[in-house]
Amino acid sequence: MAKPRIGIFSFTSCEGCSLAILECENELLDVLAIVDIVNFREGMTEKEDDVDIAFVDGALSTRRDVEHMKHIREHSGLVVAIGACAHTGGVPAMKNNLNLDETKRYVFGDQADHFDSIPARPLCAEVQVDAALPGCPMDRAEFLRLVLDVAQGKTFRLPNYPVCVECKLQGNPCLFDLGLDCMGVVARAGCNAVCPTFGDPCEACRGYVDHPNTQSHQEVLTKAGRTVEEIMHRYTRYNSFKPEHVQ
Repeated sequence: MAKPRIGIFSFTSCEGCSLAILECENELLDVLAIVDIVNFREGMTEKEDDVDIAFVDGALSTRRDVEHMKHIREHSGLVVAIGACAHTGGVPAMKNNLNLDETKRYVFGDQADHFDSIPARPLCAEVQVDAALPGCPMDRAEFLRLVLDVAQGKTFRLPNYPVCVECKLQGNPCLFDLGLDCMGVVARAGCNAVCPTFGDPCEACRGYVDHPNTQSHQEVLTKAGRTVEEIMHRYTRYNSFKPEHVQ
């Protein structure tokens, strides 16, 4: 059988998730044994449009981004959002909480009218997305597992339980008990609780579980003397996008 053809594309982001693929180092040779990479601006000069799997990094923040993403969708068998920006809107979507015209002028000055900025949005706001590799950056092990699953005809699934589960498996103390805030009660696991393990609060860079236990979250917050509004307002770094931002 022919090897699946892969394209790796980038929009508004730091492109750290695309670079994470190059950082697979020894494993990358194993990837190339089962797929052909035919479009990857970070790693090659040649490029082809038609691919079996498009891995897409970054949020859509201009009309040109949206049109390009629709073109990628039309020429791809599967579309995979890689990283928080592509998955949930990520850091670029923070601007959606501000006045867009004022933000453009703050960034671009008297050249602001030359930029077609729109509220930043995840890929799924404009096209069908078949799978996602969340996180900031995405987890390289998950990327390798997805490639292998697709090559073997398996269904790839993300963890659908909260980071708190992984924290307990790591033996971590609850950050709320240490006087810190944390989104681990409702955030999607799969990162091995790397931030809380090293003393940093979870900021839900992998998004939220599908059916968060809001009652448990409320109990934890009440015990810590916090409100849901305080926590959700503070941790909008990766999850600011709302459907009404699409115009």
